[in-house]
Amino acid sequence: MERCTYQCPDQETRVELTVVNSRFIATAAPAFSVDEAREFIARIKREFSDATHNVSAYLIGHGATVIAHCSDDGEPAGTAGRPVLAVLQGSGMGDVAVVVTRYFGGTKLGTGGLVRAYGEATRLVLAALPRAVKIVAHKVAIVLPYSYYERIHLLIAAHRGAIVREDFAAEVRVIAHLPAEQFSAFQSALRETSSTAVSVEIIEPNTTTLVPVTGK
Repeated sequence: MERCTYQCPDQETRVELTVVNSRFIATAAPAFSVDEAREFIARIKREFSDATHNVSAYLIGHGATVIAHCSDDGEPAGTAGRPVLAVLQGSGMGDVAVVVTRYFGGTKLGTGGLVRAYGEATRLVLAALPRAVKIVAHKVAIVLPYSYYERIHLLIAAHRGAIVREDFAAEVRVIAHLPAEQFSAFQSALRETSSTAVSVEIIEPNTTTLVPVTGK
């Protein structure tokens, strides 16, 4: 199975925006099921239980199989949840949930002002959001002499792997995620680089994992 063609959040992220004395707090997070999205929304609502509104939207999946939902949470119909959802849909992302919390500042923003404020808060949090792609990967253990340390780091990176943990003792033990489709090529490159000096073992096969991306 190849790398997914869409991006999703790598971790929960939060930004704040003030519009005419109203405070908007946008929180975005990965959500890989409707239940996860609902749990995230419920948690943010508990955190900001004293807020005027906690407007939410989510996209589960991507493309033709996406599940989309939004809620105005008491704001005038169509002025809050829909703008948040529209920004999510225009981002090209999937498996993402957003809650925009509002503390009313005493001045009404009007229909257009609300649409702009909720949309802008969502755009800001997505701009700050670290992103990732989901891949099917093997979790592997690589045992190597210290003299091979830098070379193995380069080899893992060249095969789109991600290091999870390193243990330093008589030898180095590296735990990493390697895309399943890259594992055979990694083994071949490892043999060419080290002969039998470095060993690799699959400790968890075919797991779904997130790999950070550097561009958005």
